[in-house]
Amino acid sequence: MSFLRRRSATPAGPDFDVLAMDPGDWPGNLGAGLLPAPDGSCQGVFLRYDLFGGRGPAMIIGNLPEGSPARDVAEGEVPFEVAQLLLALENDEEVTVVGSEDIPVMQGDNLLIVRRLKLSEGRISCVQFDRSDGVLVTIAAWDRPITDDLYALLKPLPAELFQQG
Repeated sequence: MSFLRRRSATPAGPDFDVLAMDPGDWPGNLGAGLLPAPDGSCQGVFLRYDLFGGRGPAMIIGNLPEGSPARDVAEGEVPFEVAQLLLALENDEEVTVVGSEDIPVMQGDNLLIVRRLKLSEGRISCVQFDRSDGVLVTIAAWDRPITDDLYALLKPLPAELFQQG
């Protein structure tokens, strides 16, 4: 799969392909954030999909490479993307991970082992899977389930989307 490879040229944004939904396929607003390291390398990318017309995001998709400090969470703590979703929604209640379940999902001809996280806040759906290049993809959605149909919409986004003007 082409999105599971490292790029040879270094763009102004991340040095890995970002797997997410194409902004043109999303009817609402899209925001992107880069997590920079002190040396200037990219430690992750998260995309915020706002379907609610400025009233908060419906979904956040994160791509965090190996070694990204945002991947280091203590047991029971929510992933970075869930914390960003709560922050964007101005929801300051304590949310924890209360369990997880591994589920096989087909994406085209490829099998993904998807971890469904069960959270103490039932309105948040969260799934994670590892790509073959070591990038962890996390999807956090507010008040809507994450169905298998979503994985068919995921694709690598063009590097130009993340280049500085």
